[in-house]
Amino acid sequence: MKVNEETLIKDIVNMGPKAIEILIDFGMGCIGCPASQNESIEEAAVVHGINVENLLQSLNNI
Repeated sequence: MKVNEETLIKDIVNMGPKAIEILIDFGMGCIGCPASQNESIEEAAVVHGINVENLLQSLNNI
């Protein structure tokens, strides 16, 4: 799966443990929160002050 700015958190979580580990390593500890599941990765990155391009690169290297 190719992750882009509009990919939802729930879809990234469904990619498996490595994707979850990357999100947590980037500081997204709230990925288990039901409210975050329908946020895009870009929306979540902005809220957490994370560089979305670096995050996307890491996720797409899985």
